[in-house]
Amino acid sequence: MVQLTLPKNSQITEGKVWPKPEGAKRVRELRIYRWNPDDGQNPRVDTYYVDLDDCGPMVLDAILWIKNNVDPTLTLRRSCREGVCGSCAMNIDGMNTLACTKGMDEVDGAVKVYPLPHMPVVKDLVPDLTEFYAQHRSIEPWLQTTTPQPEKEWRQSHEDREKLDGLYECILCACCSTSCPSYWWNGDRYLGPAVLLQAQRWIVDSRDEATGERLDNLEDPFRLYRCHTIMNCAQTCPKHLNPAKAIADIKKKMVERRM
Repeated sequence: MVQLTLPKNSQITEGKVWPKPEGAKRVRELRIYRWNPDDGQNPRVDTYYVDLDDCGPMVLDAILWIKNNVDPTLTLRRSCREGVCGSCAMNIDGMNTLACTKGMDEVDGAVKVYPLPHMPVVKDLVPDLTEFYAQHRSIEPWLQTTTPQPEKEWRQSHEDREKLDGLYECILCACCSTSCPSYWWNGDRYLGPAVLLQAQRWIVDSRDEATGERLDNLEDPFRLYRCHTIMNCAQTCPKHLNPAKAIADIKKKMVERRM
């Protein structure tokens, strides 16, 4: 079951069932979460039907088909539609993922679409990521050096470059953080798997010269140590990364620097 952060004193109700497209020979049912903060109504789940012969194969294609052909008030985020920007992160069929890379043929029965869980909702499928981005900014995710800047570039060996594999690919879609129970309950203090994976990306970068300061910034009972290795983050990551391993590596560095 999707654990959503609902508006105060509200509950999800059954919404409108929209008519099936006329003349369609192949249709697919989508059940989509709807909530408008301006109409004073409870959140609801509307039922839509998509003409598969007039629509692409991905869940994002279906949602955009609905927005363009059925209900223009349906609100979502999307940009690249190539699994690069992370904008269309949603909970689809009970799993956090990217709507642009999730095929409708991967889902049995009706395609159930909700916003990312345990995040305030701006409208419909759009979560409020203000705190998430502020946490990312707090780890100072840029190269920090004290030596004079080289004339051409900061050089790095192939071996040191390989240490960034599995870290730099993160697109900050927030699928992992919003699947993490520790982040659900301590999201105001625990940085969460996505931000900590990003922190590890800069900690292990051989060109960065602020490793000690970065580790000091994470030395806190909540910012780092709320991870209990549940592994939801690795299971749901649409880029197949392992934030739990990155967090474990940071914890290991914390121990080594005390020895």
